Amino acid sequence: MKLLRNTLLFGAAIGAIAALVIYLAIFDVAADVPHSVFATAVIELVRDRSIAARSKDVQVPPLDDSKLIEEGARHYAEMCVGCHLAPGRKESELRNALYPKPPDLTARFAATPAEEFWVIKHGIKMSAMPAWGATHDDRTIWAIVAFVTKLPELTPDRYQVLAGTSEEADHHHHSHSHN
Repeated sequence: MKLLRNTLLFGAAIGAIAALVIYLAIFDVAADVPHSVFATAVIELVRDRSIAARSKDVQVPPLDDSKLIEEGARHYAEMCVGCHLAPGRKESELRNALYPKPPDLTARFAATPAEEFWVIKHGIKMSAMPAWGATHDDRTIWAIVAFVTKLPELTPDRYQVLAGTSEEADHHHHSHSHN
């Protein structure tokens, strides 16, 4: 009985502290004010554990199909480059205004393809990462994952050709559209 009473008192105390923190607006939600070291550590731990737990049963298809990678490159150029950059591009106006700053996907990072798929499909709350699964099917999301796994290896020119943003790609696209 004493353990139950102490647990209830502890829970009430934590609830009162949380209510006070909220009411006094101690936590600043402004995107131009960095989190404290403690808040950053907690947020990153919660995010990483949540993604790992929810992506562990995701079945990864073969990702080395060149058509899948090309499709992913086009979607990436349309939806992702403003936040996650492209080869040869070091910053963007949108990216500079976000906090936390999105990962630079042109550099190697530690996410598995299953984790990448889960994040792209479901997004991440309070990070500006949208849940693309609301508007894109799984095959399209896997195409983006296939491309993102190749992205750190690409030169700016090769990226532009794959993404369809270069003159060479425009010429190639137009020559196929006239046939």
